Amino acid sequence: MPRLLPTALAVTLTAALTLTITGGTANANNPHNSHNRRAAQRTPIVTTDQATRSVHVLNTTQRTWDTDDRAPASGVLWSWTADGLEELADLDPASSWKNPSEAKLRTLDGRRYLLATASGGLAAVVGYPGREVYWAARTGTGNAHSIELLPDGNVAVAASTGGYMRLYAASTGKRATWYTEVPLPGAHGVHWDPGTRLLWALGSRDLVALRVGGPSDDPGLTVVHRTALPTRNGHDLAPVLGRAGRLWVTTGSAVYQYATARHGFVDYPLRSRISAPGVKSIGDDPATGQILVARPEAGHACAWCTSVLTLYQPDGTRRLLHGAMYKARWWTSRRN
Repeated sequence: MPRLLPTALAVTLTAALTLTITGGTANANNPHNSHNRRAAQRTPIVTTDQATRSVHVLNTTQRTWDTDDRAPASGVLWSWTADGLEELADLDPASSWKNPSEAKLRTLDGRRYLLATASGGLAAVVGYPGREVYWAARTGTGNAHSIELLPDGNVAVAASTGGYMRLYAASTGKRATWYTEVPLPGAHGVHWDPGTRLLWALGSRDLVALRVGGPSDDPGLTVVHRTALPTRNGHDLAPVLGRAGRLWVTTGSAVYQYATARHGFVDYPLRSRISAPGVKSIGDDPATGQILVARPEAGHACAWCTSVLTLYQPDGTRRLLHGAMYKARWWTSRRN
């Protein structure tokens, strides 16, 4: 792997920023469609839609969304896809952007960014709402499954079939390819927790806490704690925004909460209703406490996708017409 020179100054992560989005339809990569209608008061939802090969930010107040531009009230607030972008042409998005697998909102140096990965190997950090590329790389064939932006501007990527947790020196340039790596079989999720100042990563059998060391242009990763999962096939890892010091953890058969200070799994409200097999993503809205779940839909043409998202407390559903959603998250930059 080429080693990059330390030419860029590491930036500092600012406090999470309250988000207000305006409504309207949104064609992917159209810079004029993100802020052109009435404000949506509730926290929006972001999803990776494998049918359109796009990330969509959606109006939570609507029960049905439509990515068709001709829909009079699509509920799509903003979209992004790597397809057709000249700026990413060198990364072959036709192949590397296959099956978008992750989408998150993060802030860095006062700016907001979409973090996205695809199973084809593309990992990208893209400005919101302007879509400028902060960093992007083709990570290989290891099934890039999750991504995180660290306070120094570097980027962590978890790859499931590759079995690794990788930290790229993204702060050194838009195409920085130097990285450090630790093995993690079945790596599916990654989250930077400002409370513990640790990078948490989820594998098929373990939840690990990693300490990031060294300068930003030459970072290192050290495993400082490892917890065996109660059940196998770890999948999603996300902060419990309504309870500091906890993480959502999903496996092939259940949904858990993990207390970082106790290094153990703990009970939580609505567990008997929420915990279920095959949950691809889960999170709670920091504004309302409502819980958002994405799980595969029976009979869907894509075995791991859904056109319907489930909400708890209050209960409800949201549908993306013709959608093949893999994960869905609240569009918030809060980390804890």
